[in-house]
Amino acid sequence: MPFTLPLGTQAPAFTLPATDGQNYSLSDFDESELLVIFFTCNHCPYVIGSDEVTRATVNRFKARGVAFIGVNSNSVNTYAEDSFDHMVTRMQEEQFPWVYARDESQEVALAYGALRTPHFYVFDKARQLVYTGRGIDTPRDGTQATVNDLDHALEDLLAGRPVTTPVTNPIGCNVKWDQKEQHWMPADACDLV
Repeated sequence: MPFTLPLGTQAPAFTLPATDGQNYSLSDFDESELLVIFFTCNHCPYVIGSDEVTRATVNRFKARGVAFIGVNSNSVNTYAEDSFDHMVTRMQEEQFPWVYARDESQEVALAYGALRTPHFYVFDKARQLVYTGRGIDTPRDGTQATVNDLDHALEDLLAGRPVTTPVTNPIGCNVKWDQKEQHWMPADACDLV
């Protein structure tokens, strides 16, 4: 099995604390037609550069039955600004329209095989993986985007079509794994396409 989840895989279970003071589990999103789980953080320039595009996507699709949860798995030993307290502050300042959860143990990042920040996973109603990869083609500067793969995937699914491009390479900083060198990637993590 590759490091990151292959298409058709069932979403791994999780229970994580979020910046709104609640704990969230996979089952909390049962009512949603689609679920987008994305690995993100506070400091990454690719995250910061594309947050407003992600906000627009959430605002466009939330009312259509799509739920969104951002998960920060980065080690605070690598980047102190990725701490839970900093997450709370960032959400207070930015008022992002998604759930923002902390994966302190990094177990969820490992279960999903998160490669980059940001890395998006889209699950259908049965919670099988139907899209994995990037949100847009220029996440460091969202204003320059020419392709929004996440939007295209969600539009396809909500129209009852298979996703035209179900796998793309996520673009961003690597996940900051605890007790690993800052740019470490697992040996079996490679290009998805």
